[in-house]
Amino acid sequence: MTVLGLDPGTRKCGFAVISGVGSAALAMGIIPVEALAERLREIVTTMPVGFAAIGRGTNAGVVAGAVQALGLPFELIDERETSLLARARFFRDHPPHGWRRLIPTGMLLPNRPIDDYAALLIAERYLKAST
Repeated sequence: MTVLGLDPGTRKCGFAVISGVGSAALAMGIIPVEALAERLREIVTTMPVGFAAIGRGTNAGVVAGAVQALGLPFELIDERETSLLARARFFRDHPPHGWRRLIPTGMLLPNRPIDDYAALLIAERYLKAST
């Protein structure tokens, strides 16, 4: 099943579309909350998304409303520790170069927001719980 993971925030929302745990993401990104409904409509029409996993945190109600308006089934997922795990996943996919590779990744900050990686982990968390 293809799952859309969403990490809602105050001003932006990370998203990731995956077809299985550990598989490469079909799409990932970060969008402003104001543009969320339109972008979700594009995603659902271009990809075979069957379910949405929404992080149960800031602005989850607004995001759930946008998903519900599309007629997509969804579930609110515990997003505890996703920020920390998303940082580790980001550095696994984008290892530091130069002198930054000498610093433990736990002490490094990503060079961009990682809400999309948090959304990826939320989607994987749903898939692991549903199997």
